Amino acid sequence: MLAALSGGFIACSAAQEPEAAALPPNVYADYLVFAQRCSKCHSLARPLNSGIDTDEYWALYVERMRRQPASGISVADTVPILRFLHAYSIEQRKKKELSPSEPANTPPAPTDSPPPSASTPASAALPENGQR
Repeated sequence: MLAALSGGFIACSAAQEPEAAALPPNVYADYLVFAQRCSKCHSLARPLNSGIDTDEYWALYVERMRRQPASGISVADTVPILRFLHAYSIEQRKKKELSPSEPANTPPAPTDSPPPSASTPASAALPENGQR
């Protein structure tokens, strides 16, 4: 399902593509070029779900696609396509930052033995096998 992010940009899920009508006006025209050109050879989900989130890699990716004989991507088309992918990548990075991939800073589980004091050498605080 599509989810609106804090910046008003629409992200796509693994199975869906952005809804063009829901895109901000400053991204809409660039999206249309992206959608028209990039859907000639593959689904839009392919690049959008690729995990690419750097402008440098997008530039290489779009250039490689542009050189495909049937792509129809002109040199001029790369500018709006890369602008859209840049905006999309920013929102994807924000989304990654908002979704916790690891549990929040939870305190460590209590142990049976008290932690070593500053006066106790670390080796003395461990059992003989070196594990707690």
